[in-house]
Amino acid sequence: MKSELELPATPLAATESVTAGLWITFGICLLSNIFGGTVSTLMSVYLPVVVKEVMGEVSPERLGQVSAYINALYILGWAFGGFTWGIISDRIGRSKALVLAVGLYGLLTVATGFSRTWEMVVACRLLAGFGVGGVLVISATLLSEVWPARTRSIAIGILSIGFPIGVFSAGLVNYIVSDWRQGFLIGALPVAVSMLAYWVVQESEKWRLSQIEPAANSMRKNAQLHSSNLVKGSLIFGSMLIGLWAIFSWLPTWVQSLVTTDGQTERGLAMMLLGAGGLSGGFFSGWIAKGLGVRRAMMLCFGGCCVLSVLLFKLNTTFSPIIYAEIGCLALFFGISQGLLSAYIPQLFPIDIRATATGFCFNIGRIVTAAAVFFIGALVSALGGYGNAILTFSVVFLIGLVTLSLTKDDGVNVKS
Repeated sequence: MKSELELPATPLAATESVTAGLWITFGICLLSNIFGGTVSTLMSVYLPVVVKEVMGEVSPERLGQVSAYINALYILGWAFGGFTWGIISDRIGRSKALVLAVGLYGLLTVATGFSRTWEMVVACRLLAGFGVGGVLVISATLLSEVWPARTRSIAIGILSIGFPIGVFSAGLVNYIVSDWRQGFLIGALPVAVSMLAYWVVQESEKWRLSQIEPAANSMRKNAQLHSSNLVKGSLIFGSMLIGLWAIFSWLPTWVQSLVTTDGQTERGLAMMLLGAGGLSGGFFSGWIAKGLGVRRAMMLCFGGCCVLSVLLFKLNTTFSPIIYAEIGCLALFFGISQGLLSAYIPQLFPIDIRATATGFCFNIGRIVTAAAVFFIGALVSALGGYGNAILTFSVVFLIGLVTLSLTKDDGVNVKS
């Protein structure tokens, strides 16, 4: 296999200046992530209405049970899609896989709006999640290969805010469109994006060249290094994900435990700060990485999350305005980390197995997160409050920090 330093000058060789073709590819990837965020959250905003309409008059317990099925199977499809589409992308190419994954979640979102039974809703959401999980892996992998190295981290950092923008857009759709079946027609937009991508997104030249030598030969030559990076990548991404979702899931409840009022204003402001800090951090993550280096910037994020978790959840026993400042800083580190991780993880692996390995690193942590966050409730009584329980889960930031300290910058393709 040719070294990446020997790539010929091509429109998508990641050694050229930013061309119109690259901007189009970036735009398609960003839109794919935005609509992925919209599709992921759309069911949440319409869920009570959807379940009641497709099920009719049933007990509240049954309604809750079916609602849980719908949400849980979407997440399962998302995780499974992240694994599977990575393999598909390494086999058929980044652009083809992107077209198929975006088209899939768009079509299944439209199909959800035409569902007449709850089983059909569950099936459509499972397959839509399968597509979204693939897009998040493929888009990051594609940009990591085609974008010029000098500004790659900036581009991927901006890409990382696409999903949360989509989450906000889902609320906007719900605000504008009251009928849930009409709301799910939003899936027609990612279908249109996939059709456009078929015509305008060029294949990664690095992926094309990687097919000259079979992936098996690359794995055989560097099996130990690849396995080591796979473990490290999973620990780094998974530790931030577990800590992030433990805090996001239980922060409003913790805030409520500190106030003497109904806590609506305090909870709302806290969550707004989490969202705003995450978006800001993701947007600026590329410039931070360019100034400090990706690995050093990530170590700063993990260290900052450790310190702020102690300040926030250990030292605050009553509610005060300083909590807002601490939440904002913590969210900023979260947002920065998401942009940095999206740029860093794919570069740990060679082109021929990059999407497969990235999909594994991104999604093994997601599966563990679902189980880990569930058990935080059981720790509340044992540890004496929500603050101590969340702080216990924040120990995972130290795992990420230690793993990063043991990961050298000269791993496979880290600088490519």
